[in-house]
Amino acid sequence: MKQSKFSNTSAIGAELMSEVEGTVQGHRDGHGFVVRDDNQPDLYLSPQEMRAVLHRDRVKARVVRYDRKGRPEGRVLEILERRKTPIIGRLLHESGIWLVAPEDKRYGQDIMVPKNAIANATAGQVVAIELTEPPSLYSQPMGRVTEVLGEIDDPGMEIEIAVRKYEVPHRFSPETLAQTAGLPEKVRPADKRDRIDLTDVPLVTIDGEDARDFDDAVYCEPAKHGRGKTAFDGWRLVVAIADVSHYVKPGEPLDDDAYERATSVYFPRRVIPMLPEKLSNGLCSLNPNEDRLSMVCDMLITKEGEIHAYQFFPAVICSHARFTYNEVAAILSNTRGPEAARRKDLVPHLLHLHEVYRALLKARAKRGAVDFETTETQIICDDNGRIEKIVPRTRTEAHKLIEEAMLAANVCSADFIASAKHSSLYRVHEGPTPEKKTLLQNYLRQLGLGMNVGDDPKPGEFQAIAAATKDRPDAQQIHTMLLRSMQQAIYTGINSGHFGLAYEAYTHFTSPIRRYPDLLVHRVIKALLQGKRYSLLSGHVEAAGKSRKNSLAEEEQWEGVGAHCSANERRADEASRDVEAWLKCRYMREHLGEEFGGTVSAVTSFGLFVTLDSLYVEGLIHITELGGEYYRFDEARQELRGERSGVRYAIGSRVRVQVSRVDLDGRKIDFRMVHEGEDNALLARAKRDKSGVGKSAVAELAAVKEADRAVKAATKARKGSGTGQKVGAHPVRAAKSAARKVGSKTARRR
Repeated sequence: MKQSKFSNTSAIGAELMSEVEGTVQGHRDGHGFVVRDDNQPDLYLSPQEMRAVLHRDRVKARVVRYDRKGRPEGRVLEILERRKTPIIGRLLHESGIWLVAPEDKRYGQDIMVPKNAIANATAGQVVAIELTEPPSLYSQPMGRVTEVLGEIDDPGMEIEIAVRKYEVPHRFSPETLAQTAGLPEKVRPADKRDRIDLTDVPLVTIDGEDARDFDDAVYCEPAKHGRGKTAFDGWRLVVAIADVSHYVKPGEPLDDDAYERATSVYFPRRVIPMLPEKLSNGLCSLNPNEDRLSMVCDMLITKEGEIHAYQFFPAVICSHARFTYNEVAAILSNTRGPEAARRKDLVPHLLHLHEVYRALLKARAKRGAVDFETTETQIICDDNGRIEKIVPRTRTEAHKLIEEAMLAANVCSADFIASAKHSSLYRVHEGPTPEKKTLLQNYLRQLGLGMNVGDDPKPGEFQAIAAATKDRPDAQQIHTMLLRSMQQAIYTGINSGHFGLAYEAYTHFTSPIRRYPDLLVHRVIKALLQGKRYSLLSGHVEAAGKSRKNSLAEEEQWEGVGAHCSANERRADEASRDVEAWLKCRYMREHLGEEFGGTVSAVTSFGLFVTLDSLYVEGLIHITELGGEYYRFDEARQELRGERSGVRYAIGSRVRVQVSRVDLDGRKIDFRMVHEGEDNALLARAKRDKSGVGKSAVAELAAVKEADRAVKAATKARKGSGTGQKVGAHPVRAAKSAARKVGSKTARRR
């Protein structure tokens, strides 16, 4: 039923002057918003309102008006909480006044620093500052320097800024360091008690060339089981995962720091680990030829790629080799090559891994899991931490092999926990929201593919469209739209399945060295193997029976932990992207004014984002740089279209651009569209003349001159004709006729 505009107006009127709470989110242009706690539309704050608050303050605000589009505007009534974390910025000395310009431009205003509060910093250095006086409508905030980070050009400074800007914990507590120092250097005999000895099984690790922590080791062999109708013919796939939970116990300093971080953060040339290096690169890492404690998922996989059976158990393993992805890919492509010759004892096991991978791919296709081929890039830095080059990251058969093995272990862990009806953290990926689904349906309808997604979309529909369109010129645009219609994956205690992978239940089990949710999943599985349950509230393994009251409290606790881990995962991604954007901006400053070919990677109402072919750097062509006409954004087709010329720009369009501006502070790169040169333009115009479309510049000029002469001649003849004497045609018609003739002759000559 359509809602009456009057009922909507009354709803707006009812909320007018209402009070709401939320968090201030500043904008680099000076205004801001209150992100409301009740998830209602954000309140706009004018630059004047932002003078008394800072980015990330918690406030109480009042809705004072609505703009013409029905968006609420607010006024801050009270500041409920100010962030106590330091603000990072450059120390400046201007007209005898010391101040800090925040690195995060969302803070909107500089911070004054008394002369006696600059510590040992000098002008131009990057510092951390603590507020001593908050801002007001009539005065700037005041602060004091608490840490001097160094010069802006120091190697790795962009990382030092990012970890503080995004509040990434980067120092372990003294208690954690003390506990880590007390851990053994190697696995002790007592640690091996009540574990299955798999040290004779030739498990191997397969990771990237620059990997230092090894979470997982794999092994595969052909397997036959049973007779008759119940006979099984397939493979035994063993996935061994580092048993971090043996060393990191609930309530201990190590666990507190790991929970606070929730994930390792990866930057070019540096990692902020979730666990101290003694654990992440040593005691827990499945280094070759070293006994290590692990949790094992032992699976039987059918020829069709279905998981026939599985079991979990704690074990002791010894990795027989450390392979790289490139090495395994080379062996699989040439079993008689030099790489295979060096590892001849392990080559048969790698071939079995490849066989089970091919079977698992069959099951993936049958499930309808979404699998888009995307280009990932890797930043190669020099010794000073600056970009040397950006190269595409090749995804080989070895990458896919390990990915499928990890997916199998993860889905087994989810099934094991769900079957026991135990609370845990699931990795949930839901389908498109109604708004995104409608946008995608309209887009696919406009393309006229004859294929679309239903009102209750299934992953198989997405994969079918991707497969059917992979050879089209606009395949990149279509696949990008399919990807963007999906929601972001999160950690939650409520199992809603994984849409992209087409699993009814999915969790993370395979990376406890770098992800806290995986560590929690290990604790749950260990408790279930003992016939007990893991209590998140107490951190202890308890008897299976619990009251309903405790169960509800436990579920709320799991939800809170899931939200914390999801938020910190996004924080890590933002910090990594910030550093990469800074490095790319620094890199592109050396290419100002240069021209490159590129591909449109995104289309918005304000312009085009273009990725350069050779450099793999993305920048913006603002809509004002597209040419001298009005461009309209077509949301259904996801393209910009010139109203006069009909020129269209969509994802995948090829363009040539010039690097026009680099904003290092704002992490933005601007491009200017490069149009045809004058020579090319004249040549194109001449070609249009020959085809009967328009005139050349020379023909137009000649036609105008001839028309002038014709008008003058006709006028003179009319004046001298006397009374009633018949003369030539009307002067204007004569001029037009002459112009047409001259234009035609000129076109024929050219």
